[in-house]
Amino acid sequence: MKPFEISRLYDAPRERVWQAWTEPARLKQWWSPRGFTVHTLKLDLRPGGTCLYGMKAPDGSDMWGKLVYREIKAPEKLVFIVSFSDPQGGVTRHPMSPHWPRYMLSTVEFTEESARKTRVKVTWIPEEATDVERKTFDDGREGMKQGWGGTLDQLEAYLTR
Repeated sequence: MKPFEISRLYDAPRERVWQAWTEPARLKQWWSPRGFTVHTLKLDLRPGGTCLYGMKAPDGSDMWGKLVYREIKAPEKLVFIVSFSDPQGGVTRHPMSPHWPRYMLSTVEFTEESARKTRVKVTWIPEEATDVERKTFDDGREGMKQGWGGTLDQLEAYLTR
């Protein structure tokens, strides 16, 4: 299966971009698709640690997600499993796509392209997925492009503030 990949070049030093991804107060300011706002974010940044976050959708509904960190190599790479969750961190199904994979293996790489430019590359692939879930993932690439694109736009807006 071909992973989903998206990358963006930011006009910010790698250390600052890394902090935006790894410090709760910073992450809470941008970690959501466009139109969503994060109201809750609890971060335990270590292998085996979690990030539990709650977002308010544009329609006013709540959506929860959870990251479970597998690898942290500051300031170069984060590897984690992403799942939709309930407010207690229990894994749930995607609220609008019942066949979406329960677990997504995410790799985020931070590459210093100059003293003030950092490339962020996100790679996503289903983990422990059924055939139906893998097909849903493949069919959902345009939505992932929009969702991740909006999230990376939010990061850009945060970094320029």
